[in-house]
Amino acid sequence: MRPSLLFAFLLLLSGLGLAFALAVGSVPMRPAEILVLLAGGTDDPVRHAILFELRLPRALTAFAVGGLLALAGALLQVLLRNPLADPYVLGTSGGAGVGALLVMFAGLSGLWLTGGAFAGALASTLLVFGLAEWRGGGTPTRLLLTGIVVASGWGALIAFLLSISPDRALRGMLFWLMGDLQPAARPGLLLGLLAVVTAAAFALARPLNVLGQGRLAAASLGVGVGALRRWVYLLASLATGTAVAFAGSIGFVGLVVPHMLRLAGARDHRLLLPAAALAGGALLLLADTAARSLLAPRQLPVGVLTALIGVPTFLYLLLRQAGETKS
Repeated sequence: MRPSLLFAFLLLLSGLGLAFALAVGSVPMRPAEILVLLAGGTDDPVRHAILFELRLPRALTAFAVGGLLALAGALLQVLLRNPLADPYVLGTSGGAGVGALLVMFAGLSGLWLTGGAFAGALASTLLVFGLAEWRGGGTPTRLLLTGIVVASGWGALIAFLLSISPDRALRGMLFWLMGDLQPAARPGLLLGLLAVVTAAAFALARPLNVLGQGRLAAASLGVGVGALRRWVYLLASLATGTAVAFAGSIGFVGLVVPHMLRLAGARDHRLLLPAAALAGGALLLLADTAARSLLAPRQLPVGVLTALIGVPTFLYLLLRQAGETKS
């Protein structure tokens, strides 16, 4: 697909997803009614509150979180040169979840929650890559296996924290761990961060294209591999930690989106990275709308729906990679 057509499709999908998110719910709204509310041409306080205090902030939060997770996945995949990498599989989301749960367990919230999730994501990323590269390692297979083991360790620690948590907080923690966009606070901050991370990642697109050919090839062409990898670690951790802090642990968005874009022909990171931000946002926006609408007025954790998409995709990639290895 040509880049102009790809971006036009993603912008259209994002716009339709936003319109769908604003219109669908326990109180349906017609497109004309939404336009009137957005223009400030009605005095209905109930529908005004539904649109501006519930649906619009949640929709913008879902878009920003999805974009951050997809960007983190695209960055981690180029480091591993493996389409099976994503923040969930490599343990970055698990580390962020542990950091956030520790903050919640201490009775703190707000910026403490964001800081705890970011610290956990950064610690997990450094742990995975440090262990994988110890004593001259660092092969893609070793990195992937190390990430899976570390993710399992975070999962055990999360289970321990939940087992000693007070009963009054347990249900909220569990729902949050499965992906919860219900709070939907400060979407403007998230959208701004998404723009900053996308711009920073785009600035690294050319050396990332070279790094995709291998570390030795990149170093021979003058790329500062060490500095580049540190910047990628930082950006992926910042994106994942912030996403987890605001929406809980949502898996597989970072796995599915970059791979689907590569199948559409977006292999140049100057195209892939901004496209991942749009596609990831649109995917999570649609998934969250379905999560709060399928069993309305009850709501499903959005992480359940993304896992239903991500698990078969992961198995497909695994089987495809095994077939390519045999051939």
